[in-house]
Amino acid sequence: MYENFRTFSTEFAGRTLTVETGKMAQLANGSCLVRYGETAVFCAATASARPRDGIDFLPLSVDFEEKLYSVGKIPGSFTRREGKPTDKAILASRVIDRPIRPLFPKDLRNDVSVVCTVMSVDPDCNPEITGMIAASVALSISDIPWDGPISGVSVGLVDGKIVLNPNAEESEKSDMQVTVASTSDLVAMIEAGANEVDNETMFDGIMKGHAENQKIVEFINSIVKEIGKEKFTYESSDPSEEMYNDVKEIAYEGVKAALDTDDKRVRDENLRPIYDLVHEKLDEKYEGLEAQLEVCLYKLQKFIVRRWLLDEGKRVDGRGIDEIRPLSAEVGLLPRVHGSGLFSRGQTQVLTIATLGSLRDAQLLDGIDNEETKRYMHHYNMPSYSVGETKPSRGPGRREIGHGALAERALLPVIPSESEFPYAMRLVSEVLSSNGSTSQGSICGSTLALMDAGVPIKAPVAGISCGLVTEGDRFMTMVDIQGLEDFFGDMDFKVAGTHKGITAIQMDLKVHGLTPEIIKEALEKTYKARIYILDEVMLKAIDKPRAELSKYAPKMVTTKIDPDKIREVIGSGGKVIQKIQADCNCKIDIDDDGSVFIQAVDSDNAKRALMIVETIALDPEVGAIYKGKVTRLMNFGAFVEIAPGKEGLVHISKLDVKRVEKVEDVVSVGDEVIVMVTDIDDQGRINLSRRDALVKVEGKQVEDDGEDNFKKSRPGFKNRR
Repeated sequence: MYENFRTFSTEFAGRTLTVETGKMAQLANGSCLVRYGETAVFCAATASARPRDGIDFLPLSVDFEEKLYSVGKIPGSFTRREGKPTDKAILASRVIDRPIRPLFPKDLRNDVSVVCTVMSVDPDCNPEITGMIAASVALSISDIPWDGPISGVSVGLVDGKIVLNPNAEESEKSDMQVTVASTSDLVAMIEAGANEVDNETMFDGIMKGHAENQKIVEFINSIVKEIGKEKFTYESSDPSEEMYNDVKEIAYEGVKAALDTDDKRVRDENLRPIYDLVHEKLDEKYEGLEAQLEVCLYKLQKFIVRRWLLDEGKRVDGRGIDEIRPLSAEVGLLPRVHGSGLFSRGQTQVLTIATLGSLRDAQLLDGIDNEETKRYMHHYNMPSYSVGETKPSRGPGRREIGHGALAERALLPVIPSESEFPYAMRLVSEVLSSNGSTSQGSICGSTLALMDAGVPIKAPVAGISCGLVTEGDRFMTMVDIQGLEDFFGDMDFKVAGTHKGITAIQMDLKVHGLTPEIIKEALEKTYKARIYILDEVMLKAIDKPRAELSKYAPKMVTTKIDPDKIREVIGSGGKVIQKIQADCNCKIDIDDDGSVFIQAVDSDNAKRALMIVETIALDPEVGAIYKGKVTRLMNFGAFVEIAPGKEGLVHISKLDVKRVEKVEDVVSVGDEVIVMVTDIDDQGRINLSRRDALVKVEGKQVEDDGEDNFKKSRPGFKNRR
């Protein structure tokens, strides 16, 4: 039945990689099932027969579909179906998209769809890497024009040694998680998270991953030789040379003058009449091709900017090649939030707000990996007004999710552990103005907001981008690229880190790949730039985390109790814990291991709840002070509840520092009083003293009122209950 079914196998980082073709989805332009260990990812690549009209870009979509059956789970949704892609699935789609997109012809306008479906997951074999290779195979053997193949590999750093495609145990303790994609000779994509890793170690890991990728690229090429289809021809979308020359003749000098400014608004205003002039003079000649006139204007701007950079070493805004735009940083802008930081770099401006919550506010995850919760979250929003446009807000797109994840990854290595800082944290970066490198601005703004919120981060983090322009063997890099340099350049190499080392990298390319020399230079330039940003700007705004949290932030106290006592703290039907939360105006979370987390806006309420929990779980100790509630009055004293289910007697002689004739003269039912435990008898009955608590806590003096005779006149009162 499957006469075209073929299998191909090779070794990849010490494990067997198998490609199966000719059995599944035979109507797709190209398809394959890739197995790596027990991970299996199916990929289908398809293209439309005709180009899409009225667009000036490649309509490529890459989807990474996580199926919960791949890990033996039934989805937790009401419908028990997979819903919209998880953030991790979107990030995996972007990681696959970035190295394959530059390898398509620039003038292709046919819709192209690449769908990677995760069908089985082996925790030791990364499905993202398997999916990237599957996409490369499917495109390579298809008839879709594409200048691949590529390969991808995961690089770890375990006990100081570089490990390729680390298994689950190694990944857990790895100091860096780097994804490297490569063509036959160049590095096509880098995505990294790291625990402050130095440039040399990072570069070494990238190069070792690149070397391993060459073996898989050669393997895929061997498959193509056997079963690859001839690539189809297509109608080019490029404007004619005649049209470009006509536009250049009319607009060259005007565009050159319009671009020569450091103000994006002025530049856009200066370009608008030039666009109008070109249409006025050429619309009639090129009737029906008016959209291509704007493509020519775009190409003309790109030509001018690249010539300035390569031939004159000149940047659009007049900066030096390694000069950073004007910087500023502020904290504490918003009075009621828990922390805020505003970071500006030129006309790029990002405001980040930090919110602290209890651990029950951590995000619940339902994906194909083992991560079930996330206590540190970073969200990035870029509204249309940030670029001077008018578009309705429709929620975060893939770009926003990707930029938020990059900032989250950059700061995660410096976030304190749960035991050090038992809070959930949500950061929201609002892009107020955008002229390039907003993701790196959000990293800087987030560091400021965290320190303003009093989060004891291990070190401040800054982010910066490095651009690239190439021509044949010539290349030049520049630090802190603005919008035009991103649009017309060949690279956006984003690096975030501390003084000590790198915490995150994301590399976007428009060319086929980078040489080792370019990567090394980019790492060196971004290191110098981020140190400058940290020392000269951010740390002058706030040099360390605030010593105290905002008065509006929840206060958290923690303790650990015997797991066998959890039942007593919760009570039947949750009555005990609900009463504690109501009485102390707090929230309480208890883990299965006995860890207790108490959150309240008022720190006194949090401490009071802590005392109650410990009283229930640890049993009162003689000499301990408690704040309790009077529950019953007797002629010989008052009973005080110091915790749900734990009550003690305050004898009339211990009710006050002065002599008490009647219990009702001092306390009433419902009063809150401080008491000290003075005795616990063999039957567990608790004797309390308000007098001793007042002396110890408030420093009151006991009046000489003949109390000894008072006691003697009532023999045996200690045992009366």
